[in-house]
Amino acid sequence: MNIRNFAIIAHIDHGKSTLADRLLELTGTVEKRKMQEQFLDTMELERERGITIKLQPVRMKYKDYILNLIDTPGHVDFTYEVSRSLAAVEGVILLVDATQGVQAQTLANLVLAQKLNLAIIPVINKIDLPNSRVKEVEEEIFNLLGVGPDEILKISAKTGEGVKEVLEAVIERISPAPTGDGEFRALIFDSVFDTYKGVIAFVRVFGGSLKAGDEIKLFAAKEKGEVLEVGYFSPKLQKSQELLNGEIGYVATGIKLPQKVRVGDTIMKSNSSAMALSGYQDPLLVVFASFYPEDSDQFDDLKDALGKLKLTDASLSFEPESSPALGRGFRLGFLGLLHIEIISERLKREFGLGLIISSPTVEYEVTLKKGQAIRIRSANQIPDPSFIEKIEEPVSQLNIITPLAYLGSVMKLIGEIRSSYKETNYLSKEVVRLVYEVPLSEIITDFYDRLKSVSSGYASMSYEPAGYSQADLVKLDILIAGDKIEPFSKIVPRDQAERVGRAMVEKLKDVIPQQLFAVSLQAAVGGKVLARETIKARRKDVTGYLYGGDVTRKKKLLEKQKRGKERMKEEGRVNIPQKVFLEMLKK
Repeated sequence: MNIRNFAIIAHIDHGKSTLADRLLELTGTVEKRKMQEQFLDTMELERERGITIKLQPVRMKYKDYILNLIDTPGHVDFTYEVSRSLAAVEGVILLVDATQGVQAQTLANLVLAQKLNLAIIPVINKIDLPNSRVKEVEEEIFNLLGVGPDEILKISAKTGEGVKEVLEAVIERISPAPTGDGEFRALIFDSVFDTYKGVIAFVRVFGGSLKAGDEIKLFAAKEKGEVLEVGYFSPKLQKSQELLNGEIGYVATGIKLPQKVRVGDTIMKSNSSAMALSGYQDPLLVVFASFYPEDSDQFDDLKDALGKLKLTDASLSFEPESSPALGRGFRLGFLGLLHIEIISERLKREFGLGLIISSPTVEYEVTLKKGQAIRIRSANQIPDPSFIEKIEEPVSQLNIITPLAYLGSVMKLIGEIRSSYKETNYLSKEVVRLVYEVPLSEIITDFYDRLKSVSSGYASMSYEPAGYSQADLVKLDILIAGDKIEPFSKIVPRDQAERVGRAMVEKLKDVIPQQLFAVSLQAAVGGKVLARETIKARRKDVTGYLYGGDVTRKKKLLEKQKRGKERMKEEGRVNIPQKVFLEMLKK
């Protein structure tokens, strides 16, 4: 059987899903009357935002060949999805926009493919646009891959020009999937849950064959099951007699416990003694945030919703936590800020949950004076400073690709954050790549938006972990009427503590409702107050009914009111509405 397994990789918005649409049309996999844009993007959010969030496999037939395509996301936050796809294929189409050229995520995805020694077919897309720069982009690709113009395909995925040549190149340049018997082994690269069939595992078969009724086991989970159904993606699930070596398809495992079927595990026959297949990189969670239900009675609903999302997103992690101010909730780990946005939006839309979300943080490594090292993911977990030997924060290698015209603006922006310059490479005469080492906390909030702003949208970035580095960090506390409010606590560099604290108390002064007594707002590190604001008391006009008479009567009433306010200040507590927490979490 002539099988070719391949994926499409590219920077975000370079035309992956549009090219997939044309391939589905050209191979007759989807009827023209059923065709729609972004056909493989099945999630409502994907269609709204015009981006791919989930990898999506599909099987096509062309001439005498079976072509298994996996459409992958392009955003930096979903690199994990790409790594899972690449472990299941023999080659990739590297798609580059003719108007934008090589971008940061083009490089990141290319490195993943090269590590796995996959065949790479470079393709320049959007050649039909009047501002396309085909010659310049050819030069950029040559500098990356060392291939000549005759090996680079030029297409328009929108009009279909040159797409047939892409199919021919897939057949010619990508190695055929191996065939033969041997013992059955399949790598799980995704899964979904079905109420009747249990967990449906998306697999790539690396030996033997499997059919309904076979007894299977999961190597890592030590779980056994009976296959209820096998098949392939067309692009909907299409039942078949058996799955053969080299094919990409699905297995209805009959296993009812979703947590047992993990991405990267190996499915084999229950009596097999074969070795497990090597999985792929574990998701590296870089950003953490707390999710609390607005209605505390919805805690169990939030727990169930996160469990269901975990099935379709193997990179999501969560653990319960509680807060005196917000009640019970969960601490979630994410691949990046867009990942937080997508998950929170899905929880609101698909499960109808109102959420309070904390400020995103990174994971710090704290070494205690006794020599013990602990990892903390929120400011509330940081030990007393007297027990701490040192604090290390995660750093990343930041790659920025920008047109030469915006180089000055981009370098000025980087100068505003803590960073260490590494190198500069010229991809062509007009495009430059900058490499810096930057603390992760500096780029996970609004850095990407600011980069797009200073470069008129032309610059792009990607980042990868580069270990931990010691830093002078402190816990910044916010006190309201003398009470420490834990959800507002932050870990910040010591030299930025005063600026950040001042900004926070100024904003709190605007969003906390006036009380019947004066309320002090303080930002403090340890016992030292760095910034202070006061919310004036709400006052009743106690002299409004007076007219004429001696002024001493008026003074007596005001003095009595003042003493009452002071008594209230000593005994009263500030009730902070939930909307205040929501306002403070907004940038």
